[in-house]
Amino acid sequence: MVNPFAKMGLESSDRETPTANYDELVAFRAKAVELGLPSPATAALIGWEWLQRETGIFATFDVSHFRPKERPNMVRVIDAKTGSESWIPLFDPETEVALYPELMTELDEIKRNRTGGLMLRRDWGSKGPSPTWPQPDVPDFTHMSRKVKQVIRAAELRDELSFASFRHGDLTETGDAELTDREILAQSRHTTVKVLPRCVKRTTKQIATGTKKRRASRPKTDQMSE
Repeated sequence: MVNPFAKMGLESSDRETPTANYDELVAFRAKAVELGLPSPATAALIGWEWLQRETGIFATFDVSHFRPKERPNMVRVIDAKTGSESWIPLFDPETEVALYPELMTELDEIKRNRTGGLMLRRDWGSKGPSPTWPQPDVPDFTHMSRKVKQVIRAAELRDELSFASFRHGDLTETGDAELTDREILAQSRHTTVKVLPRCVKRTTKQIATGTKKRRASRPKTDQMSE
């Protein structure tokens, strides 16, 4: 079976985005926490689990989007590129087991100490938002990218990796886990891609089923929860 996402590149460039694997995600997160940079660690996991781009994670994801009172078992994910949004279930609707236990624990802890605003903020300097806005609606991720590269090198990972590599690694995982076309589209929130048929209807059941398949395909390790 050929994985259609294994070598997917950025849409805006002919240069392929290097794809991180799950072990590299674990190593990156562990090193980021060790360096006192928990925000990039959590951000990388958001990119992996919810296939979010930098803008969606650092410039759009608000505290109010995660487990709001009216939908305490869901998270609102906005695609900053397309403007589309989805409500992603945080628990398996059949067993009520958490679908993203590590990520939910981290976000619950962040939200516990926040009343509003962006979910992720800098772990350094002014502790403000990760991006800057040299122009309205045009976030600049230069500072964040430098911190990510610092962690990548400290963890002795491939120097070609970037923050986008984790999102692309997640897309690869959906193929490796043998998700159906509809499950991949539901997970990624694409309405159509060249290698997949048009998505007819996206459901929370598809997302939950796809998440369980992906988690089952991962290497057995306790590192992520440490």
